[in-house]
Amino acid sequence: MAETGETVPSEHLVEWAKTDNRRFLHAVYRVGNLDKTIKFYTECLGMQLLRKRDIPEENYSNAFLGFGPEETHFVLELTYNYGKDSYDIGSGFGHFAIATEDIHKLVENVRAKEGKVIREPGAVLGGETVIAFVKDPDDYTFELIQRGPTPEPLCQVMLRVTDLDRAINFYEKALGMKLLRKKDNKKYKYTIAMMGYADEMESTVLELTYNYGVTEYTKGDAYAQIAISTDDVYKSAEVVNLAIQELGGKITRQPGPIPGINTKITSFLDPDGWKIAQHCNILIASKAAYSRVKLIDFLLNILASKHLVEVLVDNQDFLKELHKEE
Repeated sequence: MAETGETVPSEHLVEWAKTDNRRFLHAVYRVGNLDKTIKFYTECLGMQLLRKRDIPEENYSNAFLGFGPEETHFVLELTYNYGKDSYDIGSGFGHFAIATEDIHKLVENVRAKEGKVIREPGAVLGGETVIAFVKDPDDYTFELIQRGPTPEPLCQVMLRVTDLDRAINFYEKALGMKLLRKKDNKKYKYTIAMMGYADEMESTVLELTYNYGVTEYTKGDAYAQIAISTDDVYKSAEVVNLAIQELGGKITRQPGPIPGINTKITSFLDPDGWKIAQHCNILIASKAAYSRVKLIDFLLNILASKHLVEVLVDNQDFLKELHKEE
């Protein structure tokens, strides 16, 4: 599977994954009304609209939102498919989480703008952390967490799994994540594990939740995937394949360039069927460099250099091809 054809010992691959340059890039999911959701995220939750694109020839639009630039922050990619106004979230997807210094103010802002508050601010069951829960216009749940200043307010993605130890093992081996924290709540019959690449208080983490005795969840058609960075999609896919052979899962896109463009990605399913994509860090830099569509359009209109125009047009094609994969 390696691009060079060289065979790398499996133990070296697993160790390499732990030192690879990785972070959570974005989560992809579908919404029924893009403008309404953007309005809720920006006005109620305080996010920034980073970019928005309409692709009429492919019958979809998407938008990226978050609390900082894509090249340094975890962001949310919302996809609207023409004519589709609702989706099934399923029972497996849990929530996204936002850290805030003033949870009461944020909850009141959501309420004032006719958002749905489904849990008022208060201490978490069995703990001291103050949390609240709200829902967006598409019924996705957001946990709000009272926390001090943080470089990454968009701090969690929660997914439910049927075998927590297997899931922890998979994310450690396949993606080089660390088990940051594990907590069992016997009273309420659930266990959680926080997985990630850096301190939970300063970065985005994946929260895996196991509910006692639950052996199956529905996926629905709303939530799509998480994207994670890597310096080498070929090595990353080999590491993932080793974990899949041992623990289950499936490669859904072999590592390689997007057709016609020398940018590389790979994707796979974990043992519970959750999809993860890995994007080459060079690809991420390219996306960041060319994400300002208005600037591109402006330059195309005023620059006479044939060479530069070709570069910019190629990059628009690159963005189109990339989103076909998502």
